Amino acid sequence: MKVSIIGVTGYSGLELLRYFRQHPFVEVVSIHSHSMNKKSFGDVNPHLQQLITLPLEEINPEKIMEESDLVLLATPSGISKELALPFIEADFPVIDLSGDFRLKKQGEYEKWYASTAAPNNLIQKFDYGLAEYRQYPQSKWIANPGCYATAAQLSLAPLLIEDKILLDSIVVDAKSGISGAGKGLSQSTHFSETHDNMTLYKMNTHQHIPEIIQQLQIWEPKIKAIQFSTTLIPVTRGIFLTTYAKLKQPISDEKLVQLYEEHFEKNPFIRIQKASHYPVLKQVIGSNYCDIGLAYNQETNMITIVTVIDNLGKGAAGQAIQNLNILAGFDEKCGLDNLPIYP
Repeated sequence: MKVSIIGVTGYSGLELLRYFRQHPFVEVVSIHSHSMNKKSFGDVNPHLQQLITLPLEEINPEKIMEESDLVLLATPSGISKELALPFIEADFPVIDLSGDFRLKKQGEYEKWYASTAAPNNLIQKFDYGLAEYRQYPQSKWIANPGCYATAAQLSLAPLLIEDKILLDSIVVDAKSGISGAGKGLSQSTHFSETHDNMTLYKMNTHQHIPEIIQQLQIWEPKIKAIQFSTTLIPVTRGIFLTTYAKLKQPISDEKLVQLYEEHFEKNPFIRIQKASHYPVLKQVIGSNYCDIGLAYNQETNMITIVTVIDNLGKGAAGQAIQNLNILAGFDEKCGLDNLPIYP
C-alpha cells in the first residue's frame, strides 16, 4: 500500500514516518509541507539525514492521488478541513489527525474550536477512529481521535457499557506533555514557563470535551456531561489521565481488573495492570499502547482509573496507523509492535 503524508514536519507527521519505517505492507511515497516544501527534509530534521531521502513536496492533490492509495493529514485543526476537500470529492481515502471531522453535531465545532466547520455532509462521511470501537471499519474517511479523548474514552468504556457507574459522578483529571501543543511557540510552552512547573489550562473549555461526550453517549445515551480538566506537565510527551467515578454496586479491585481484562481481551494495545499496580508514563512512551490501572475505595464508593498513553503514539500517529491497518485488512499490530522507549 502506498501512502502520502501532508504535514510531515510536525510532531505527529514525524511520528508517522517513524512507525511506517517498520511497516511491512506500507510504503511512504511522498511527503508534503506547505511551509517548508522548498527546504531539504534532512536539513529541517537532522536526526533523519540519510534515513529519509524523499524530498519535501508542495501539496498537489492530483499528483498525490496518482501516486498513492491513501493520504494522511497531520495538519492542525482549521487546515485539514480545506486540504481534505479535493480528496473527498475524488472519493480518495483520507485519515485526518486533526479535530476538523470529529464532531458530528452541527454547531459543536464552531463552539469549541471558534472556527467555521467543514460542510456537515462531509463531516458525516468520516468514521470516528477510536480504533477499538470503530463503528464503520470499512469507511475510507477516518477522523483520528484526540489524545485526551482517546485516553478518557478507553478509561470509561467498560464501566459505561456494563452500566457500572453513576453518570453524574465522572471526573477526569488529564495531564499532558509539552509536545501535545505542537511546534507552535507560545508563552506557556517556553522552557522557562514549563520546566519545574505545572499549569492548568482551558478549564471547562477544552475542545476534546465534546468529542469525549460524543463517544460516551454512544455507550450510554443518558450521559450529559463530565468534569474534565487539563494540565500541562514538564515532560516532552505522554498523557497521564486519572479518572474518578462512583459505582452503582461495590466491587473488589480484583473483580474490577477482571472486568477490564475481559472487556479488552481482544485488543492488543490495551494492557490492564494487576490489582494494586498503576502505570507510569515511561512504560508507554514511543508506543501505541494504552496501559490502565484500577482501584476501588470502599469508604467513598469511588473508583480510580489511571491511564497512560503516548500523545504522539496512541494519541495520534500510532492510532492513525492502527486505523489504516483495520481499513486495509492488515494485522492490527503491523508497524506498531515495537518496544516502548525506556527509560
